[in-house]
Amino acid sequence: MRKKIFGIGLLVLALFGLVIGGAAAYRGMPGPNPEAPQTYAEEYSMPLSDEEASGLIYMVEEEKLARDVYLTLYNETGLSVFEKIAWSEQMHMDAVLSLIEKYNLTAPQTLEQVGVFQNEELQALYDRLVETGSQNTTEALKVGALIEETDIKDLQNWLAKTDNEDIEQVYEHLMAGSENHLRAFVRNLEAYGVAYEPQVLGEEQVQDILSSTGEHGHGMMGGKGKGHGRNGMGRMDGEHRGMHGTGQKTHRGDGMRGEACGMGFED
Repeated sequence: MRKKIFGIGLLVLALFGLVIGGAAAYRGMPGPNPEAPQTYAEEYSMPLSDEEASGLIYMVEEEKLARDVYLTLYNETGLSVFEKIAWSEQMHMDAVLSLIEKYNLTAPQTLEQVGVFQNEELQALYDRLVETGSQNTTEALKVGALIEETDIKDLQNWLAKTDNEDIEQVYEHLMAGSENHLRAFVRNLEAYGVAYEPQVLGEEQVQDILSSTGEHGHGMMGGKGKGHGRNGMGRMDGEHRGMHGTGQKTHRGDGMRGEACGMGFED
């Protein structure tokens, strides 16, 4: 059963906790970052389990892996689909980071370094995916599809381990975004005459995703947001600069019709 706060007594305790937390922050004691985006109402969450905390730390790096691979493969291939989806992955990172800050967890220190990971398994996976995707354009697109299938599977696993409604909401949005990204990569492969075969998920699930319209029409954080990423990649005002680590290019909303989760890519 989902964790929710019921009863006047618990409400009084929650308000008392907020007062104490504010006093702690004022004194410089450890507490939630007052500058962190408060996307979700406090009354919809309870303290995290160890699994929920581990899931947030893992997912922010997994979304970073997607972003970093796509930035690298965009430089290799010049395909705009990688640039656009990298932008979306930065917003996925920001959404998870808002929860990490809300729950006063310690985020990995390597988030702004493209290609560098705190998690050793993700570091090895990044290196392997970049090596494979750098072979040619179709292999690069298959790597993109592999990442999105893996994200969907991992998000399903973490969803089964959480009862917090705010975490569930973010994970569901991330999963919807990954489904859209998978469709975009498969469309690009088909444009090259390549019939896509599932790499992680079952055939039936992949076909269901590919046949869906993906018209979710949601934005996880709405309006403008502060980016945690390198060179301002987390901006959500239709403009992003320096996404390739060079700082030489500026793009204004070119094809970002789907808002926060990369909906409606037409590449």
